Amino acid sequence: MARPVKWRRIEHIPSIPYFIPSASDEDGVPANTLKLEELEAVRLKDLEGLEQSECAEKMGVSRPTFQRILLSAREKIADSLVNGKMIRVEGGCFTLNICQVKCLDCNHEWSERYENIEAIMKGEHACPECGSGNIRCMTTGGGRFCKRHCHKHGRRGHGWYGGGR
Repeated sequence: MARPVKWRRIEHIPSIPYFIPSASDEDGVPANTLKLEELEAVRLKDLEGLEQSECAEKMGVSRPTFQRILLSAREKIADSLVNGKMIRVEGGCFTLNICQVKCLDCNHEWSERYENIEAIMKGEHACPECGSGNIRCMTTGGGRFCKRHCHKHGRRGHGWYGGGR
């Protein structure tokens, strides 16, 4: 059985989700789908000019994985430019926020995806070490989970989630 794909951190979601060659309209134009993590790899490496190790660290992946993501993105972009194909930016396996959390019962610390906050709030997500729901965000700023994102799901005891509060 294959290992599940690791969520890739991205910082930017484009406001324009597609590009169409000017000599055509959207109907009938072949398209390449560029995943959001592929666009992020191109942005970090080619636009920001970061080294691959820095890019990989920012995205939360290994250097070889970053290289594969970048090569895939560049191939799709080159195919679209050379062959007049539309580029549609959508999908992928990404997250905008990964926060450090800590179990207050066993002191185990780990990184948690923002997408899991609702499961944590409902007590459906627990410490991977001891199974406790007594979880606290380690993000700076008064212990609020994901800084400004806490208020979207309500607060229980100022940054405490799960069974303890």
